[in-house]
Amino acid sequence: MNMQWRGVMPAITTPFNADLSVDYAALGQRCQRLIAAGCTGVVALGSLGEGATLEAEEKRRILAACVAALQGKAPVVAGISALSTAQAVALARVAEASGCDGIMALPPYVYAGDWGEMKAHIAAILNATRLPAMLYNNPIAYGTDFLPAQIAELAKAFPQLAAVKESSGDARRIAALRALMGERLALLVGLDDCIVEGVMMGAQGWIAGLANALPQESVALFEAAREHRAEAFELYRWFLPLLRMDTVPKFVQLIKLAEEICGVGSPRVRPPRLELTGEERETARATIQAALASRPTRHPAGAPAGKN
Repeated sequence: MNMQWRGVMPAITTPFNADLSVDYAALGQRCQRLIAAGCTGVVALGSLGEGATLEAEEKRRILAACVAALQGKAPVVAGISALSTAQAVALARVAEASGCDGIMALPPYVYAGDWGEMKAHIAAILNATRLPAMLYNNPIAYGTDFLPAQIAELAKAFPQLAAVKESSGDARRIAALRALMGERLALLVGLDDCIVEGVMMGAQGWIAGLANALPQESVALFEAAREHRAEAFELYRWFLPLLRMDTVPKFVQLIKLAEEICGVGSPRVRPPRLELTGEERETARATIQAALASRPTRHPAGAPAGKN
């Protein structure tokens, strides 16, 4: 596949059975449902996919399940994150062997090193496969900030670096990257509640979180923003209470709760995360249900409309 870094590409959640083993069948169905709703690909094993709690064999099977489910109809991108560079390199090679179409390179889970160390870490990942790569910049979560000039340095050294998932929360970064490198890299927004700002500044894709629960609305919002239609702002105002759930520490629990309420998933998470309970759960549920009660886009025939 000629990898296209564009459109709405959900960072997919990982479904679990009651015993917290991975539900691979549900995962495959999820991939198919998202693509049928207009998403342009899926990104597996990211933070939202609870990659840090998955064993190496589970990661391999997850990637294989995604590839088998989509059968080349849309790209599968593997999130490459680990404690060590050696582990990240091994996972990148697994991604290529599994038939993935691209990789998303992250800094290490725990150690936030200086530029020289982070450049060496990303370089090792990029050199491990022939797959096109997207760099994930999320200083809020990982403590490592890849500045525009540093990204340009990586892009010059590694032709296979094709895209950036920008999650600094600063829409000016999109403009800065575009001004520095023109069309050399595809730029994708990584924070849900920054999508319209990012698209207006030149982003051509969205690695989305709430798209797991509401893919049609996510695609509608992205397309309206990309086409500079006035309705984008109305849709954005409706969606923002939910999109903001993507930017808080319990974003995984919140998005999985949204999936449950929309009838497309389960709230199960792996420890140390725990499912939401009590007032915290009820407050989130009320926010989600209020949004669903006024959702502005139609469902295709047979699509779930949510449950109470």
